Amino acid sequence: MSRSLTRAAARWTGRPPRRAASAVAAVAAVTAATVGLSMLVGGTALAGTGAGAAAPVVTRAALDPSLVTGRGAAVGFAEQEAENAVTNGAVIGPDRSAYTLPAEASGRKAVKLTAGQYVEFTLPSAADAINVRYSIPDAPGGGGITAPLDVTVNGKDRSTMTLTSQYAWLYNQYPFSNAPNAGLLQPDWWITECSCVPSATTPAPVIAKPYRPNHFYDEQRLPLGRTYRAGDKVRLTVPAGSRGVPTVVDLLDSQLVGLPHVDLLAANVLAFGADPLGRRDSADAFDKAIAFAKRTHLKVYIPPGTFQVNRHIIVDNVTIEGAGSWYTIIKGHQVALSTPAPDGSVHTGVGFYGKDASAGGSTNVHLSGFAIEGDVRERIDTDQVNGVGGAMSDSTIDGLYIHHTKVGMWFDGPMSKLRITDNVITDQIADGINFHTGVTQSVVSDNFVRNSGDDAIALWSEKTEDARNTVDHNTVQTPVLANGVALYGGTDNTVSNNLIADPIREGSAIQVGSRFGAEPFTGHLWITDNTTVRAGTYELNWNIGLGAIWFYALEKNIDADIQVTGDRFLDNTYNAIMLVSDFPVKDLYSITNVHFKDIKVDGTGTSVLSARASGSASFENVDARNVGAVGVNNCGSFNFTPAGSEFALTDLGGNDGGGTTGPWLASWELPNTITCDDRPPVVAPPAPTRW
Repeated sequence: MSRSLTRAAARWTGRPPRRAASAVAAVAAVTAATVGLSMLVGGTALAGTGAGAAAPVVTRAALDPSLVTGRGAAVGFAEQEAENAVTNGAVIGPDRSAYTLPAEASGRKAVKLTAGQYVEFTLPSAADAINVRYSIPDAPGGGGITAPLDVTVNGKDRSTMTLTSQYAWLYNQYPFSNAPNAGLLQPDWWITECSCVPSATTPAPVIAKPYRPNHFYDEQRLPLGRTYRAGDKVRLTVPAGSRGVPTVVDLLDSQLVGLPHVDLLAANVLAFGADPLGRRDSADAFDKAIAFAKRTHLKVYIPPGTFQVNRHIIVDNVTIEGAGSWYTIIKGHQVALSTPAPDGSVHTGVGFYGKDASAGGSTNVHLSGFAIEGDVRERIDTDQVNGVGGAMSDSTIDGLYIHHTKVGMWFDGPMSKLRITDNVITDQIADGINFHTGVTQSVVSDNFVRNSGDDAIALWSEKTEDARNTVDHNTVQTPVLANGVALYGGTDNTVSNNLIADPIREGSAIQVGSRFGAEPFTGHLWITDNTTVRAGTYELNWNIGLGAIWFYALEKNIDADIQVTGDRFLDNTYNAIMLVSDFPVKDLYSITNVHFKDIKVDGTGTSVLSARASGSASFENVDARNVGAVGVNNCGSFNFTPAGSEFALTDLGGNDGGGTTGPWLASWELPNTITCDDRPPVVAPPAPTRW
């Protein structure tokens, strides 16, 4: 989770509403002209079907879709992993070791191409646009490079994507660096590489450079200019002389985008001077359109085009619609402030912000149908360079594509009744979506978050609890740092029907954490019908493996009514379930009142359950198979008392299956037999299958 605090510095002061018929007529005329242009761009001519195409393999989070039916976001694209396509390159992986290219790839595999090599995908359905997830090398001194990638369909219809690594390749300790040759940012921190504090060690350890490279991948969209049929072949080729060697292709998403959305009865930003070619900054024109729309009770319409915006657009009591996220692109540069803002920001950039909660926040804001393309290349936690921010109550955010900002959406409450639906958020320096401080009665549903640099979706109850929120039917892939869905305190929240895959390091698919100054968990917490896959990373500071779901009592007890029901934990790198209190506070805080029911665990590298805290949990109908170590690794709080572990397990029946050591929840382990083995050998489980 990003540790910044959102503060929208500006606020809008309106005038009494009035009608302006002549202005509305001008808006309609400008919009009509724009629509004519957009229809030429988004035509639907059909191309022929390619011959001899290999059968396409469509996955969801690199899984057979039948394993995740009804879970995750309903997206408009088909995912195809490069390792399942036709290629003369080399498949890399599988590997789950942090700081490696395979580990950060979806499904932990990708295809590496050198000059002249290709990977070819067969379209599974009609498509007029593609998205490629890739990695190319950094510049020797950092800062990234650009390189071409040739795209052909059926051996012709050639176009070129210009790939970049300018938004990838971070190094070093938190908050990370763009410099591969930099020394340690935090030499007074303990590090795993030498099992020491470097600044306090004599002789000083030699730390290899670049130190901890990460965040390798980026992605890019490409309209194909026409509609192709199922069976047509899209080939990606690295041209001779490319600087981007090797080019690693992770996957291709193909999509039928269709025609742009048109609204002739709205305040079109073109009528107020916005530049759809992106040559001039359009922020002032957006402000004028918003002010006019509020006076006249109209929506704001942003037609197809690329609009340069280099600061926050403050929104309150307004509806802003684009033509669709493939057509309407709001793109900005990161701008250094002459003096730091009161909240500590040293940069600004493109973003749509509600008013700050201290100024009353914003209400009745509705954003939909456009892309936000940022320019964030470094992590500065005080910076307000998020795609959407501020406080927005009684509002909706739908159908946005947010790329290259710090956090896709970061909200500081108190605020309530926000609905975030059907958005795609990729390649963030920090979080995907964060409800920070007093967000209530809000919904995060059907969103797709890939390659966040911190928690993909977080509810952070710092100072004021987040309450009665629902995180439902979202898909999270490859969060590079931290967790897929993170819950830091709160009351009566629900996490349901999500698909969470491939967290990379120092996090889990789902974390329930008493940390970061969060208010306690109270009331209930429902974690129901989620599926995680290839989750549970290696925690560098503790030098142990985590669970796919991780309960962490660091600052307070965790003792709310927590029900984990109907979840599926697939292909777990280490444990499926982990409950832990940090060693310095192990005798202060406990984890109790956690109930697991109707769970399927298919494959663990180590145990089903790892307990490293005092407390208790109950288990009912928890079925496991392909378990790599003893079913329960119970260390309690490491006092090793004659009475057994300080963590007790209650068997409510129906807990079946196990692995090489017998039933995962055997009678001899109950209620609190000490079975402590911090670092058992990891046994890679087979790929998950239908139960």
